Order: sequence, then C-alpha cells, then structure tokens
Amino acid sequence: MLTEQMLDSIKKVESSRTGRMTFEPQRMSAEQKDTLLKEFHPDYRPGGFSVLEIGPNKGEKVPNELCRLLHSRSKISGIEFDFTCIDYDVDVLIIGGGGAGASAAIEADNAGAKTMIVTKLRMGDANSMMAEGGIQAADKENDSVQQHYLDAFGGGHYKAKPELLRRLVMDGPGAVKWLCDLGVMFDKYPDGTMITTHGGGTSRKRMHACADYTGAEIMRVLRDEVQNRGIPVVEFCAVLELILDDKGNAAGAVMKNMETGQYLIARAKTVILATGGAGRLHYQGFPTSNHYGATADGLVIAYRAGANLLYPDTIQYHPTGVALPEQLFGALVTEKVRSLGAMLVNIDAEVFVHPLETRDVACAAVIRECSAHKKGVKTPAGEGVWLDTPMIELKHGAGMIEKSLPGMLRMYMNYGIDMRKMPLLVYPTFHYQNGGIEINAAGTTGKISNLFVAGEAVGGIHGRNRLMGNSLLDIIVFGRHTGKMAAELAPSVNLGELTLSHVEEYAKALKDAGINTGITSPQLLPEYTRNVRKHSRLSDIQ
Repeated sequence: MLTEQMLDSIKKVESSRTGRMTFEPQRMSAEQKDTLLKEFHPDYRPGGFSVLEIGPNKGEKVPNELCRLLHSRSKISGIEFDFTCIDYDVDVLIIGGGGAGASAAIEADNAGAKTMIVTKLRMGDANSMMAEGGIQAADKENDSVQQHYLDAFGGGHYKAKPELLRRLVMDGPGAVKWLCDLGVMFDKYPDGTMITTHGGGTSRKRMHACADYTGAEIMRVLRDEVQNRGIPVVEFCAVLELILDDKGNAAGAVMKNMETGQYLIARAKTVILATGGAGRLHYQGFPTSNHYGATADGLVIAYRAGANLLYPDTIQYHPTGVALPEQLFGALVTEKVRSLGAMLVNIDAEVFVHPLETRDVACAAVIRECSAHKKGVKTPAGEGVWLDTPMIELKHGAGMIEKSLPGMLRMYMNYGIDMRKMPLLVYPTFHYQNGGIEINAAGTTGKISNLFVAGEAVGGIHGRNRLMGNSLLDIIVFGRHTGKMAAELAPSVNLGELTLSHVEEYAKALKDAGINTGITSPQLLPEYTRNVRKHSRLSDIQ
C-alpha cells in the first residue's frame, strides 16, 4: 500500500521528529489567515456556487449541489392528499433522530407534550453518532462563558448571531451536567474531576470527551432515554414536505415509508426540524465524514415553505480526513489527535501550519501545501500530508493513543496501519454545514409560526466557521431549548385547515422562472445509492 515515495517521506518525518518535539510553530496573523483563506479555501472558489433564482434567498449564492435541489420540484408534486385521514396526531413532531432530535424529544416529553420522532433511517443514524473529539463547555475555574464566547465568535469570523452564540455558551455547563446526570461517561481523573483538553482556536482547555467516541456515547444515552420514556419513534420514514395550515403556520408533515412507499400524514401543533447536515451532497467533489442521511433535507423543505437560509455558502472542511487507505477515504481523523501533540507536516517533513489553528485555516493550509507548494504526498485517490501521530506517545508516554484514541487506533489497525509507529496521510473532508436555516433566539424561523429548528440544520450559531466541540454542544443546547419551547407553545395552538399550497406556489415560481432540473427534492440519500437500490423496494424514493 505504501509507495517508495511515501516510504522515503516517512523516513524524513521520523528523522525530524526529535527536533520538532521542542519546536513551536508560529501562529498566523489575521491578515495572513485572510489571504490564505481567500486563495485556497473551497468557500472562495467561484465555480463552486450558483445564484438562487427563486425563494426567500433569491439573488444569493449557494453551493451548486444545494442550488440544484432548491431549484427542483417537490417529490409530491401532482399528488392529492386527503387531510381528513391523519396517521399521526401529536403536540410536537420532531423530524430527525440524531442528538438534537433526541434532546428535543426528552425535554418535550418532560413538559408533558405528546411527542413523536420521525427519522428516515434508524434512531441515532446521524452525524451526532460519528462525532469523535469532544464537547466544549466552560465549566472549569480558569474558564468562563465570556471567554468561550470570544473564542467562538472570533473563530467564526465575527459572523455568528450574538443571541444564538450567547445561548450556546451560557447553557454549555448545564448541558454537560445534564448529559452527566443522564449517564454519559465522560473522561475523568481518579478524583472525579473532568479531563479537559484544547481544541483548535480555544484559549482554554474546555473539551470534554469520552475517549474518541464522544458522539457515540452521547447518542447511546440519549437513545436509551428516548426508548425508556416510551417516546414514539417512526423509523425508515422520510419527510418529503412540511404541511402548513391556512394561516401559514407549521402544522405537520407529509412522510413516506422508505420500504413500502406508503405516504403518511402527521399533524402537529408544533414542528422541530432536526435534520442535520449536507455532507453526502459532496460539494465540489469533496469526500465527507458525514453519515449517509446528510443530504440537506431540512434546508430544502423549510426553504420551500418560506424560511430564510443564513450563510448557506459556508462549509466546514475538516483539515484531517483520511487520505489513505482508500477504504476509509474522507473518514474523520479527529482534531483531538492534534490537541494531544500530533503535527501536520509535508512530504519533506516540514511543519507548515500550527496544529491548533482553526479548522478553516488548517484546511486551506493543507490545500496550499498540496497545490501551490507541490509538497503533498501522492496517493491512489489524490494526495495528502502527514499527521505525525507517533509524537503523541513521545510527549505523553506509551499507551496514550490506546487510552485516548482507541476507536481510531482500531480503525487503522484493521488496515495494517499502527498510528503509534507511523504517521497518517490526511486531506480535507466535508465535515459540517456552517450555514442553514435562520432562526431567532426563541429557536423559530420567525417567518413560519410553530416551526423550530435545532442542530446542524441551523445557520448562524457558529458564524462562518465552527470550533471543535461546539457542534455536540449546539445539538444539546438547542435541542433541549426547542423541545421545551415547542411543548410550552403547543397547548395554545389552534390549527387551521391543513394545506400544501406552498408546494404548488413554489412549483409555479420554478415554471415562471423557466427552471427545470429534471429531478425532484429533497434528495433523501446519496446519489450513489441508486445502483444499490435498483432492485429493491427503496427504488422509488428518489
């Protein structure tokens, strides 16, 4: 698997390791970062974006792949539904079975609301499950929510909505305590004190982790809590459109059983969109660390209903996705690896960026090293740079990787790579959707009453870049918040007549604009699943 060029480069990395143990890479100035981003970050490539011609964000640019879905007809165009036949009738309908949806369901149930989760895959099949590195919260004596705010605001290029970021950091310590009380097993010292580490762009050690499977541990506990409470979960059921009432308020959803093809109607006094990200759209051809369900469904159905998008043109490409072996191409190598001491080095074993720069800066630096500087390491699928993982145990002693990164160690060992002894080849991977549906401090869109949004489907919490650990925090903080708010609102809601007139109006706008993509949306699953499903009962869902 390793070429002669790779082996020669590894020898350079090994021989330079002792010298780099005491080497402190320079941080970039703000001007240097701006220049680097504009020249090399994918968000600045004009060819990667198109301008929306209809809808609330008309005239604004979005990624080509998302634009195509927003410019497409609904999957239910031309289908008549009988709204006198209701399959599910609830107070709070939660769309999405990840961390945000589960947190919302628990709090809505706590408040006594009749609650239901619907998810197109299984409960827990989400990016939340795949998060590795940790969750931020300013709960140590040498830290503060104010410092957390400043770190996140600066890391997001000062573009976060202040009211959303304020809620994120203020509710952070309580969110971690809530998880602990539910049973999440965070890493702790023998005396019970939480172990915390640095992440890129953080000025304090506030990253709480469960080894390198933090998201999986959190989802284990949340999923168990949902099940133990008896909250109904409808699995393998995709939401195709929101239903509004004749007053323009959110009133439920049209769903489709992904195995039988049966259409189902859910009526709800309040709706929470927790549909996650867009990584499986593979913007600009990038690989992704995302789950198979991450196809921007929430953005499509909310936009068609009239909700605004915020920062849909900004994506987080994680700087360290797997570049080799090919079987793991695009999988995440958590930032925790760098927080423990691993360095990014090029083919000549030169350190070209501080290991804990913010993700967008580190991503752009890797791309620059491989393109303009011609110092990447060639792989069968492209190229990459070295992440020098053996430095971790040189700094912390033998056993540190197995203790702190057991999942990653096992993953690589399956392919004969021992990250304790040799560096890893990495390249940026599509990791997170910074932009999404715009919400206010209450967690609603502001334009569609009774519609809440939580998790990665939200735009504006992090600005135009996200710091490590703030995504696991936002799914808990905003999931809990929207669950409480939706349950509180539900008793006062009197639904009018159910309607899908907004879908018809959107179709007319497409026709008037002369737009015909030839496809329908939301996409629901990655395009490359079509061949897999060709002879199955799932073949009609796209």
